[in-house]
Amino acid sequence: MTPTTLLAADHSDLLRHLLLDMTLKAAIVVAALTALALGMRAIWRRAGRGPHGNPHGRPPSRDL
Repeated sequence: MTPTTLLAADHSDLLRHLLLDMTLKAAIVVAALTALALGMRAIWRRAGRGPHGNPHGRPPSRDL
């Protein structure tokens, strides 16, 4: 093989490695954000907050 062919093969391996590295890092970030969101949701529910943010779990009344 010529030096040019070897150089092209090295670049191909490097690009493949960098793409795999970036994909793995993105997957780790997505997994961490998902775990954070689920943890925050569990804490919010355990604290007695309903989906509308008040302690009774129902929407606030419109009567003032």
